[in-house]
Amino acid sequence: MSTKEFTLDDLRRILLEAAGADEGVDLDGDILDVPFDALGYESLALLETGGRIEREYGIVLDEELLGDADTPRALIAAVTQHLSAVAEAA
Repeated sequence: MSTKEFTLDDLRRILLEAAGADEGVDLDGDILDVPFDALGYESLALLETGGRIEREYGIVLDEELLGDADTPRALIAAVTQHLSAVAEAA
């Protein structure tokens, strides 16, 4: 169980570890509201990213949540919500 905060920097790091980055995509820029597909991340890359988040943060993210979180902002919010629920249950 972890109560760590999940930030955009955490997401950038995990995306790079899970699937790398397309040429021409600047993950260091303002990407919060850019759809994942525009950043070069398809569903398989996001499933791998979700798996890495689960292992590192000790939470479970369902596939529907990953499919619905179509931007970094949405995914960060979903992970933060799960982390808060875990912290409250402790």
